[in-house]
Amino acid sequence: MKEQEQAYQSTQPTPQDVVMDIRDLHIAFGSNVVLDGFELQLHKGECKVVLGRSGSGKSVLIKCIIGLLKPDSGSITVMGKDILNMDHEELDKMRMRIGFLFQSNALYDSMTVRENLEFPMRRHHIDLADQTAEQRILEALENVGLEHTIDMMPVELSGGMKKRIALARTLILKPDIILYDEPTSGLDPVTSREIAHLITEVQKKYKTSSIVISHDMSCVHTVADKIAVLLDGKKRAEGTYSELAKSDIKEVKEFFE
Repeated sequence: MKEQEQAYQSTQPTPQDVVMDIRDLHIAFGSNVVLDGFELQLHKGECKVVLGRSGSGKSVLIKCIIGLLKPDSGSITVMGKDILNMDHEELDKMRMRIGFLFQSNALYDSMTVRENLEFPMRRHHIDLADQTAEQRILEALENVGLEHTIDMMPVELSGGMKKRIALARTLILKPDIILYDEPTSGLDPVTSREIAHLITEVQKKYKTSSIVISHDMSCVHTVADKIAVLLDGKKRAEGTYSELAKSDIKEVKEFFE
């Protein structure tokens, strides 16, 4: 059993620690039902993995959380606020508190690393003195071990480096919650392990709450405090890695074989 799994079990969260509460979420595209009553709670300081097969609705779920998609019904409460009934301005303010690591990294090819990291601060009109902005950028790059890339262009970076820079950009606004959409997708096994360990390090350093969308079981084993299994649009099971590996549900156990 992993060290963080043991630590998590010894300090079980309370209802007061809930930072995200998803209830009875439904969304369909025509006749294609993607989420069918999905439910999830995320607690303060917790890293929860949503595990599912490709096309199971994991990315749709994360887009609903940040307001890029509107579900047909259900509720999403983040830090006590109802996401689904927010206007554009309210949603924009909430997004400052929710970091999102895109599966594709979404770096701007025409900008240097420095400019990519500056962009979220400019986008949210954060009034920072030049020195303070520079300190934030250097701190974020230090966190991912890439201070030397500050004046490089994305085309000069490897796939793993791009992923790290994308995470550094996510950290710039010092979010309370970080959402990771397939953070190891397209990476070789060694780089995938490095990214998974980096997610854990960030979690410990900043005490963030995280949701990781993944079907990479090596990453899942490294980062997860708890795992929610998404099958047929529903949460079919939830527990630690070791608990779900012993599940009596055939479709759940298959992930761990």
